[in-house]
Amino acid sequence: MKEFDYSLDFKLIDFRQHPELYRIGKGEQGVLLVEPYKSEILPYWKFKTPEIARQSSDRIYNLFLQYKTQGDFVGMDMARKFLQMGYTRSRRYANHKSGRKYVAGSKTVLPREEDPIKAESARIFYEKWQLAKTDLEYIRLSDRHREQYERLETAAVKSSGSQ
Repeated sequence: MKEFDYSLDFKLIDFRQHPELYRIGKGEQGVLLVEPYKSEILPYWKFKTPEIARQSSDRIYNLFLQYKTQGDFVGMDMARKFLQMGYTRSRRYANHKSGRKYVAGSKTVLPREEDPIKAESARIFYEKWQLAKTDLEYIRLSDRHREQYERLETAAVKSSGSQ
């Protein structure tokens, strides 16, 4: 898997116009960088209560489906990342009321304080995230994106290095 490329000038790139520059990366990499998707999805990303999380995850999942209808893999992947981030962030707050996992300035883990409200928000986002990441068209387009852009780029680098 090709790493997410943080060296790009994200302020200047419209990834809808240049999907070839997009790298899937791992997990949520680039979720707050890739435009215009960040600006389209971020306003809906909320998880304070289960009701808010339900509305948010429904809206983001609907954007995922909209991007799917348009054959826009980068949009689908960004929506998937926001759903995943909804799960991970609400889960962090479910485990640690302050949202901080570690004591400031150290690697000491703070004690867990289970917050059932945030845990429910996490569960709601988790369900939508699983729907997105297991969507057969998403998987097909993900494989195609990697084949079309990431693997070809790797092959080009290898062949240029052998000359």
